[in-house]
Amino acid sequence: MSSSYSFLVVLLVISAVVVLASADYKPANYNDVKDDDNQVPSSQEYKQNKPQSGNPTDENEDDEDEEGLINVGIDHRPWTSMLSEPSLQSYLSNVYYQKSCPSLEEIIHKKVAAWIKKDATIAASILRLHFHDCAIRGCDASILLSHPGSEKDADASKTLRGFELIDEIKAEVEEKCPKTVSCADILTAAARDATVAIGVPFWEVPYGRKDGLVSIAKEADYAVPKGRESVTTLIEFFQSIGLNLIDLVVLSGAHTIGKCNCGVIQDRLYNYQGTGKADPTIDVKYLNFLKRKCKRASEYVELDGETPTTFDSMYYTNLQMNKGLLKTDQLLNSDSRTSGLVDAMANQPEWLFLQQFSVSMVKLGNTQVLTGKKEGEIRIKCSSINSANY
Repeated sequence: MSSSYSFLVVLLVISAVVVLASADYKPANYNDVKDDDNQVPSSQEYKQNKPQSGNPTDENEDDEDEEGLINVGIDHRPWTSMLSEPSLQSYLSNVYYQKSCPSLEEIIHKKVAAWIKKDATIAASILRLHFHDCAIRGCDASILLSHPGSEKDADASKTLRGFELIDEIKAEVEEKCPKTVSCADILTAAARDATVAIGVPFWEVPYGRKDGLVSIAKEADYAVPKGRESVTTLIEFFQSIGLNLIDLVVLSGAHTIGKCNCGVIQDRLYNYQGTGKADPTIDVKYLNFLKRKCKRASEYVELDGETPTTFDSMYYTNLQMNKGLLKTDQLLNSDSRTSGLVDAMANQPEWLFLQQFSVSMVKLGNTQVLTGKKEGEIRIKCSSINSANY
């Protein structure tokens, strides 16, 4: 094994251990800044005076924001800019609903399990729905808003599924814990449970997200990757939401399950870069298979042609064999910035990919979240902001 290859493996292992094993997380400038009223407690002070309750009432929301130091300092900067400083109130807690909605995790788990039992493909759909949500304005459930011109109306969202599952969870949660749990928290936890159900290691979801009030179709169509971008564009997009190169390659591994609309790959099959021919990088046998499966753009084809129903690292092996379905998938294997990570995922024990996937999912779920009392709301219905419910 080359020294550079060994370094990549070590880097992945360290990343997984640090993120999953860390009890307290804070940004580098955390202890250097004060909020409007109080100095935010240090990690040691927090451990000595750790509150035991879940989220308090609205009147006490400043205390709510200081309740949990796990994942402290989650950045909720505007999706168009990563230059401003993060709010010190922007952090989440593993015990946020401990008293206010103790049955939350059980409700989500049972609903997700029941849907997957009826339709195993819903797991991939919930993963994708969660990614699309976090890709625009952070994980604020903006993708769930249903009104003319919302993200749900975007061309990039046409094939999204799973909205009914989230609505079912929300309805039961509202019965048990009215006006308490955000749709953003529900979607994040549902994505976790869907992922765990298909073989990824369990991870704790910290709670306390608020639901966003803005959802614009044009933003989704502009920003969400569509499968045709360059690696540079993908790297820039992931960096814009606070994720890194490892996260890009690892989260792309979600394409080991699920299906894709054939319309996305028509150019690769029949008119690559205007040549009137297929993409020459596609394995010949795989190309013939795709042409049979995708005679019509409206058809669907498995993202992983080898083990389409198993969440495993075969996705990366496929890339090495030039059997990546999307252009963005295959480019990860040929670009020098990402090819080493593809090799590591393909050639190392599968637990490395599964463990790192859960790490990157934690980071994704904490992307630019809204947590302050003046940021967002707790929607009563996930499909509309509260002012539209009265």
